[in-house]
Amino acid sequence: MIISLSLSACDFFKFKTVTEEDLDDQIVATVGNQKLKRSELKFLTFQGNDVQDSMNISRKYIQNWVQKQLMIKEAGKSMAFDEAELNRKLLDYRYALMVYEYEKSYVESHSIDEINTEDILAYYESHKENFNLKEIIVRANYFKLEKNSNQKRNLERLLNRNAEDPSDLKQFALDHADNYYLEDSTWVIFDEIIVGTPISDNNNKVQLLRNNKLIKAEDDTFTYYFKILEYKLQDQVPPVEFVKDEISAILRNKKRLELVEKLQKEIYTRAEENNEFKIYE
Repeated sequence: MIISLSLSACDFFKFKTVTEEDLDDQIVATVGNQKLKRSELKFLTFQGNDVQDSMNISRKYIQNWVQKQLMIKEAGKSMAFDEAELNRKLLDYRYALMVYEYEKSYVESHSIDEINTEDILAYYESHKENFNLKEIIVRANYFKLEKNSNQKRNLERLLNRNAEDPSDLKQFALDHADNYYLEDSTWVIFDEIIVGTPISDNNNKVQLLRNNKLIKAEDDTFTYYFKILEYKLQDQVPPVEFVKDEISAILRNKKRLELVEKLQKEIYTRAEENNEFKIYE
């Protein structure tokens, strides 16, 4: 088997004495009877790269081409292929790729309206059974204080007040907390908010949540407080706020599919009106 490569800085970038057509026809690699011409490397992007980087990009592509040709050659020696079937599959793949790129371009050229809250709520109500939780989620306030802090009692007092002004907790956090989380209107995965705390080692988090509105734990250095405002367990239906982004993505994809279906129908109808095809019974 003969394999040859032809690529150098001089050959690739200094073409003062040859025409563009000559360059395009120049062979840069061969594997057996298969040839790779310089014109087939035109799609490679060199903008913004220096000469050495551009050469490396070209070399890598050529080496990959050689490797693929060698694998094809070896596969042909080791296995018997149905050429007609192989060509049919290649044609199917080519057409599928062309159609995919065309549909993608069509969708991108047609703006999809933002998904509104009403649509999200309607989908949520109709598909609640599809959103069973795989993990515990909570709405909670979290504080991390130094173990020897003299502000622990004040914090517990603030957390135990049901109608406490949130600005008081925010100010306390800024003044005294080593770390905190006060996005109590946002649902979060419980395991994510307790990571790095002694609570993460608890083997019965369900019981812990059921028995405590204020969870407190300590290690050698810090005291951790979790004010649990609300929780949902595994296999329960999550609140719509927790899945709204997922629903929005689903509805946007549904609109994309509707656009593609509309395009397909328009093309078919136009071709039918223009007698561009005929179906024989």
